[in-house]
Amino acid sequence: MFNELFSALQTVLDLHHLTYMLGGVLLGLAIGIFPGLGGIAGLSLLLPFLYGMDPTSALAMLIGLVAVIPTSDTFTSVLMGIPGSSGSQATVLDGFPMAKKGQAARALSAAFTSSLFGGLFGAVVLTGFVLIARPVILAFGSGELFMLTLLGLSMVGALAGKSLVKGLSACGMGIILGSVGGAPATGEYRMSFDNFYLMDGIPLVVVGLGIFALPEIIDLLRQNKPIASTSSLGTGWLTGVKDFWQNKWLAVRCSVIGCIVGALPGLGGSVVDWIAYGHAVQTTKDKPNFGHGDVRGVIAPESSNNAKEGGGLVPTLLFGIPGSGSMAVFLGGMVLVGLEPGPAMVSTDLDITYTIVWSLALANVLGAGACMLISPWVARLTTVRYALLAPFMVMVICFAAFQATRDLGDLVTLLAIGAFGVLMKRFDWPRPAFLIGFVLASGMETYLYQAIQFDGVAFLLRPGVMIITAITIFSLVFTIRQSAKKNKQAVQPEATREARSADRRPQIAFAAVINLVFLYAVYDGYQQSFLGGIFTIIISIIMWLISAVVLYQLLTRPANDAVYFDNEHEQGYAYDSNTTSMMHYLYWLGALIVGSYLVGYVISISVFFCAFLVNKAGLSLLRSVVITILATGFLLGLTDLMVLDLPIGLLQEAVSLPWPIGQ
Repeated sequence: MFNELFSALQTVLDLHHLTYMLGGVLLGLAIGIFPGLGGIAGLSLLLPFLYGMDPTSALAMLIGLVAVIPTSDTFTSVLMGIPGSSGSQATVLDGFPMAKKGQAARALSAAFTSSLFGGLFGAVVLTGFVLIARPVILAFGSGELFMLTLLGLSMVGALAGKSLVKGLSACGMGIILGSVGGAPATGEYRMSFDNFYLMDGIPLVVVGLGIFALPEIIDLLRQNKPIASTSSLGTGWLTGVKDFWQNKWLAVRCSVIGCIVGALPGLGGSVVDWIAYGHAVQTTKDKPNFGHGDVRGVIAPESSNNAKEGGGLVPTLLFGIPGSGSMAVFLGGMVLVGLEPGPAMVSTDLDITYTIVWSLALANVLGAGACMLISPWVARLTTVRYALLAPFMVMVICFAAFQATRDLGDLVTLLAIGAFGVLMKRFDWPRPAFLIGFVLASGMETYLYQAIQFDGVAFLLRPGVMIITAITIFSLVFTIRQSAKKNKQAVQPEATREARSADRRPQIAFAAVINLVFLYAVYDGYQQSFLGGIFTIIISIIMWLISAVVLYQLLTRPANDAVYFDNEHEQGYAYDSNTTSMMHYLYWLGALIVGSYLVGYVISISVFFCAFLVNKAGLSLLRSVVITILATGFLLGLTDLMVLDLPIGLLQEAVSLPWPIGQ
């Protein structure tokens, strides 16, 4: 074992190997900075270049890219409030508020230090665990994986904000949205309205960008000011490192969570950051700042997000079973260069396995160092007036969302979920709880169906299931107790009572719509067969009752109760005649999407870009045209480089297709 370990280290330190690894790291930096692309797009871009390469060099590039994307995707999460990938969504909750306070450097430093630690921790775990992992992973069946999804849902209470029933209802909405499309057990289409796009389900990238990115962009545009008031970094970098050291045991625990979740096929990176964030909130006594700029809300998800890559490599290398989408593409890259994953990776090919381990560790160091190096320049973006940044952000978000299925329905769904996210933000319905429900919905139903098929109800008596059940119950009890304490402390000041009493109707109407959605989901479930509808029926009935409690509280509770919240009055928008309406910028986005359908995305985004800069940013027509040409050129270059598509629209279809002859 030690001979292979040191032989692999010698290979990794070879200049040839380091050059290829650095190439992968640089590509990972570029990919990670663009919201919504993530590891799958980056690895897919790299695959064509692997033909003819020797396995060691190919692995160096692959690992370099895999290791650095969970680090570099932090930039947009912290600086713009836009999740860089599905694994950095939880970082937005506290990283972005820190940037608004002028603490972008501190947040980025804490994030990169945590990412470095998590990545190294994952490499260490992979080193030792790879020899004993086989029996451990095989012990996890469908029943255990189902209970793990329930454990993830039990974290919702910690992310529910001031009202637990609101948080549970939001989570239920996520589960229902995640259930749209084919039922895992029967293939029947649920809540698809005979729409081909909905039959395949709604992509996570679209939901993540819609529920988090668009509401933040619209809110910043309404404020019409920079994200932060100063670009002075000061001692922020050193403070972030100190923050990490003060919370080192939180980082260790979250790194363990990352390794465990990453090693379980099917869960992957889309949920690990939320589990880690929920753990941080649950285990912290002084938690009022979570969601408002608490550095622990950055450290927890970032350490787990990078550690999961080491855990994800365990089933990938040992069984050829990828733990996530990016690991699936990594697996394809291994096969492409002639490496066969399986038991041989811990016997005859142990030296290659340890080459991967050392490469993972070194790539994390290079990636974190590179991110810190370029951060002072990137952080200055937070001082630019947001009306100048917004059209570029919209362009990138729509571009990333369209790559989910390359259907115009991606953009329509992005706008619809964005509007829903704006309302959730306005009425303080927790968006993280919604996203957790969406992420876990498909896996929860699939694992439950498989567990019952294999073992019947007896799967509940499996030792692993019983252990995870006990942990889940403990988590729920702890959450309920914390929620009760929170409610006692959440009484609003008397001064807000009169204003809130006069503004109940918008909140009541929104809660009533949520209630009706659950009622329709019950109806739709009864239109399916037993196996196709039972999951949505049970979830919808429970959530209909919980949302009815929210509605009852809004109708009967005093106005200073925690269930009441309207951001229009909290931020003073309702009293400022100069503030644009909440729907104003949604109309702009709607016009962009309609234009994409009619004339194509390139023409539509060019007109949108120029018109926005002239009307909203106040630039001259000449400057707006020049910036639009540069931005559109960048978009077209990126599209060509990554061999991606853009919506072409009816006009481009008519121009590119020959007219029928003889008709």
